[in-house]
Amino acid sequence: MNLSSLLDNYGIVTIIVLTWLSLYFILVLWVFVYRYFSLLITLSSEHKCLEILLNGRNTLPKNSLLGSHLIGIDKKITEPILQYALDKAIKDATLGLTFLGIVASTAPFIGLFGTVVEILEAFSKLGGNSRATLDVIAPVISKALVATAAGILTAIPAYSFNLFLKRKVFELNTYLQLQINFLLAPKADS
Repeated sequence: MNLSSLLDNYGIVTIIVLTWLSLYFILVLWVFVYRYFSLLITLSSEHKCLEILLNGRNTLPKNSLLGSHLIGIDKKITEPILQYALDKAIKDATLGLTFLGIVASTAPFIGLFGTVVEILEAFSKLGGNSRATLDVIAPVISKALVATAAGILTAIPAYSFNLFLKRKVFELNTYLQLQINFLLAPKADS
């Protein structure tokens, strides 16, 4: 299918909307795959760091996410400093989630916009024709609804991926908070 036949079937606004939604969809997939695998690696690493702490070591391992955010801090490690490291780590871990939320909430409206414009154009063309029956209108409306379907098809994975990654960030936050709690717990002298 070439561009001229696509323009014959759909209006320029619908093609722009479909292109926009296609770009959104590709970016949603990329953000999810990238964030998912980076969070999996980080979760595995932080789980090991927690195990090291629980096995009797009283300092953060060098590969700890908290430890990497404490590099360059010459002060004694206190609760506010550890909270700072936790906040910074969670901020870094949530990169891309805002984009997924934006796509999940705006994609259906972008698709709906394309549908409305396509229907308006179709009705303006059919207005001069006094024989606008259901046989004439139905194919026009079905073509117009493609944009709405594309918007919904883009929004569903974006929303699902956003929730899934938020859960992974919650797990990461739990591991990091457990490490902080262990480091701040009073040590029993034997």
